[in-house]
Amino acid sequence: MANAKHYILTSLTLGLIAAASALLIGGSNLLTKEKIKQNEIDKVNSGIATIFGDSAKILSEADIVSDDYQYVEHVYEISVNDVESGYVFKTSGSNLYGKIALIIGFTLDNKFVSLSEVVNEQTYSGTLRDEYLIPLNEGNRKLDDVSCGATYGAKLVRDMVMEAEKASVEKVWKQ
Repeated sequence: MANAKHYILTSLTLGLIAAASALLIGGSNLLTKEKIKQNEIDKVNSGIATIFGDSAKILSEADIVSDDYQYVEHVYEISVNDVESGYVFKTSGSNLYGKIALIIGFTLDNKFVSLSEVVNEQTYSGTLRDEYLIPLNEGNRKLDDVSCGATYGAKLVRDMVMEAEKASVEKVWKQ
């Protein structure tokens, strides 16, 4: 009888700990969900301003509707000074070294403009940024030149840019 009482007490204690943990996690999610969403929107807007300038505005936005795309998730049509100027694609992907999400800009005639980081959780994120992303944006590095000390991250970025370019040409989003 003492043994059964011990097991019941242990089970109840563990159940209460699990319930309290679930409430804490749920409460934390309720408190932070909107802030996390707003931070992502701010990061996208900042990326658009970095690519097309501070006068860039979003004309429309849409989800990618084709299953052929692994990285491209969302597209924004952009105007600069009230003139339609291009597209920005939100992309994300991961490899063994971590996750990366980018905003990638193209002109209306599908020419790469530049990109902006939204998330860079790559193990060698600093090397990727300094040796590949910044020179790529400045025009000092070719997209296919991925040997940079963070080669796997650079290959992932290259693939994301190439897929965004394909989406820009094919216009695979809902209007």
